[in-house]
Amino acid sequence: MARKNQTPPKSFEEALAELEQILTEIEGGQVGLEESLVKYERGNFLIQHCRGVLSTAEKQIELLSKAADGGMDTTPLREGEAANP
Repeated sequence: MARKNQTPPKSFEEALAELEQILTEIEGGQVGLEESLVKYERGNFLIQHCRGVLSTAEKQIELLSKAADGGMDTTPLREGEAANP
């Protein structure tokens, strides 16, 4: 059960970095059972936070991608073309 008083990270990237650190510590056996449970709980909170950020970003992209007629204006990438110009 996640605590309601968890502090969200400042950015998506910070959340991912913290999550990676938690995984490294738990998988490496660097922490005891009690602390592992606390870190696991924090990890679940971070995962939910990241999912929310990604969902919001996806909705923003959909809004920005709508064509004038209300349909989606999609342009497939050509073979070998990078997604980021």
